[in-house]
Amino acid sequence: MLSLSSPFSRRTDSSTLRLGVLGVGNIGMVHLKSARAMADVEVVAAADAVPENRRRAERAGVARTYDDYAALLEAEALDVAVVALPPVLHREAVERAAEAGVDVFVEKPLARSTDEADRLLEAAADGAIAVGVDHTLRYQPDIVGVAEEYADGAVGHVPYASMTRLNDGPLGRPPADSAPASWPLDPEAAGGGSLLELGIHCFDVLEHLFGELEVRSASLGTTLEIPVEDAATVLLEAPETGTTITLHCGSYQWEELPEVNTRLRLEGVTGTISNEDHLPDNIYVDAAREALKNVASRVTDDEPTVFGPTFYLQAHYRALEDFCDAVRAGESPPIDGEDGRRTLALAERAYELAAEDARKRDEDPLESEADARDSDRDGDRDQDEAEVTL
Repeated sequence: MLSLSSPFSRRTDSSTLRLGVLGVGNIGMVHLKSARAMADVEVVAAADAVPENRRRAERAGVARTYDDYAALLEAEALDVAVVALPPVLHREAVERAAEAGVDVFVEKPLARSTDEADRLLEAAADGAIAVGVDHTLRYQPDIVGVAEEYADGAVGHVPYASMTRLNDGPLGRPPADSAPASWPLDPEAAGGGSLLELGIHCFDVLEHLFGELEVRSASLGTTLEIPVEDAATVLLEAPETGTTITLHCGSYQWEELPEVNTRLRLEGVTGTISNEDHLPDNIYVDAAREALKNVASRVTDDEPTVFGPTFYLQAHYRALEDFCDAVRAGESPPIDGEDGRRTLALAERAYELAAEDARKRDEDPLESEADARDSDRDGDRDQDEAEVTL
């Protein structure tokens, strides 16, 4: 562990933000390299318990690394800390950052529960620090296109929307030849499975579009024998806009990943908006070009370029850049801790309803099937009434 004994002032008159990265696994390295590509941001240190991750950060140009994020916060004079640790550590990391007067940009989910988020946000308020949350999906170019088209009012009222978010499974593409990280498969460390990992991004996008949401029903499933769900389906309503939404998220053992792993479709009364209509023409060319650069860098023993002008990574860059701009201007982050807490509340409600449904099925399978048929008939009747109204 590297330790420094000389005191530092926490802020300077310079517009350059001194940034530290707490956790430099896969997403932590994306944030690290994004920050290094920004003007007026200096990445001064990184922390990770895994030696190879620290070596990767050093190869990426970070001068000082630590095996303990608390030691980094104590030793370094930071303006901003990126918290890219497992969710089980988010609350404690933010509390320590608050004690040091350091603003934080926290990976999603903000915490493992709303109770934990409340404690985290209370500590941040006591320390007068800003909390931003990395709900990156709303920065993705196709999602931005959907939001802009919807805001223009081209399709009028949107009574129905659907969203799907998929990812490869926790074991990676088959055949699984190496053990995955342990914490994503640990409910205590991660807080949940696909609903918390993928669905939480979708909740943020959908609230960004339609206002606050209410969960009506949910179901969870597992396609693998793992201790967390790897599939979730949620029915939502947006009272402000009168929109009904179906959401599905899942982590599957794809032989080949889908070309684009997010689908968002808004069924308006005068037309349809789809994120597929806003995909850049060069998405695959850019991705292939970046992959070739990474292959070449491995051959020459250089560190692969994680941040680049690719479809997904530019969203991570813009989310962190927006947070840094807000901190520099003394403004509230565009996606703040309260936003992160609301998405957690939606996930918690979905977990509750899914558990209630599973319990009913266990207690009386026939009654559960009857309820499902009644629900289907109600849905058909609502659809018929909607068609008559139109």
